[in-house]
Amino acid sequence: MERSMITDHALINRRTAIGGALVALSPLVFPGRVLAQGKAVPNDSFVLLLKGLYQPVVEGPNLGLSMVDLNDGSYSTTTIYPVRGMPGNQNENKAVGTFYVQFTGDLCAYHVPGGSFAMRFTGSDVVFVGDGQGGRFLEGTFELTILEATGVYRSFVGGHNHMVDRLHLLGSGGADEYCFCFISGP
Repeated sequence: MERSMITDHALINRRTAIGGALVALSPLVFPGRVLAQGKAVPNDSFVLLLKGLYQPVVEGPNLGLSMVDLNDGSYSTTTIYPVRGMPGNQNENKAVGTFYVQFTGDLCAYHVPGGSFAMRFTGSDVVFVGDGQGGRFLEGTFELTILEATGVYRSFVGGHNHMVDRLHLLGSGGADEYCFCFISGP
């Protein structure tokens, strides 16, 4: 009788192990329907808000992107907030990530729940408007192409970002961002 209990116990453990293996493999089998790093996969489009004062990047993190070198001295950073379709936090008043941009180059990177992605600016339609206090507003749109992505954003490579921007270039030399990013897959 003890032998059958041991056999049954071993069978249950095998079933548990096989079930666990299937769960572990499910991101490979069903990539659009699972969680990655505890974050849901975004739909084919989502909207983010870049908001806040830019600061120079002193020691940038490794985002796993080969296109950007956050430590080359050319990047500035501000905060990302969710608007629509973003995995994880849905509170529009709580930051979800970090945006990195080259003001003298054409690359940028986003680091948000579930991964990171790099983009290149490909076009713009902007005007400058004085603020009456020695600074000016850059108002308009930018077009970007998604070059590279990690995590749940890999399927967005080749996709597009339509930015609607109102960047306040302060008389003091700083920059205060307020920009909606409409990000879509290829």
